[in-house]
Amino acid sequence: MRIAITGTRGTLGATFERQAQAAGHTVLPLNRPECDLTDLAALQRALGAFSPDWVINPAAYTDVDGCERNPALAYAVNALGARNIALAAKRVGATVAHISTNVVFDGTAHAPYTESHPRSPLGVYGQSKAAGERYVESLAGPFYIVRVSWLYGKTGDHFIHKITKAADARGALNVVDDEIATPTYAEDTAAALLTLLGRPDPAYGVYHLVNEGECSRYTYTQYIMALTGRSHIPLTPVSYTTFQRAAPIPPYTPLANTVAAAVGIRLRPWHAALTEYLAEF
Repeated sequence: MRIAITGTRGTLGATFERQAQAAGHTVLPLNRPECDLTDLAALQRALGAFSPDWVINPAAYTDVDGCERNPALAYAVNALGARNIALAAKRVGATVAHISTNVVFDGTAHAPYTESHPRSPLGVYGQSKAAGERYVESLAGPFYIVRVSWLYGKTGDHFIHKITKAADARGALNVVDDEIATPTYAEDTAAALLTLLGRPDPAYGVYHLVNEGECSRYTYTQYIMALTGRSHIPLTPVSYTTFQRAAPIPPYTPLANTVAAAVGIRLRPWHAALTEYLAEF
């Protein structure tokens, strides 16, 4: 297959690019400044010259507090960028796989969110990503929307890097114990997405490609500290309301993988993936 991928300098984009190339696919990375999501004409030129079968869109403005401070940028990248991807891909007859987030939900549920649950984002980041989903649904040809949660991987400055640096710098941590979701390893999501794209009988729509299970930030940090030789670091559980942030926090946003599981695509438990990642890195 010929696959165009946005944001290949990010965690999931870089992971998917590497796995796709290893599987023998021809890949076109789409990154700024050469190709900007907000520039429809540039996207159309790039995709027209490459003639992809698939366009994968993990690129996003993911700074949730930054989105609150600069909503115009958030919507330009996360909403209108997705719109441009949908239009440019449809023009060349390519299928879109658009990457979205658990933050399209408000966190008031008491069980993991299914793929069909109504979107109800709280802040600008979630609202802009929800708008991007709607653009893909309404403007693309065949499409997948793939939601992920608390993503980490071999590249990128994600939670694991930040919390271990903070532990080393401070010697003790206050960690939120009432914000709950699912840590997800980019290697597992990319592999699951490749499997999904390679199915001979495509089943388009919305998917949750996350590791199984759920945990709080506090439990997640406990595992990280234990698996990186930092069990001696004192951890104090606190409420997410303790920290003053620009963005509202949806407290409970685990995602249920029901649609992919129905066709045999399941990701391993989050703590098993985390153990493997930290053993290697």
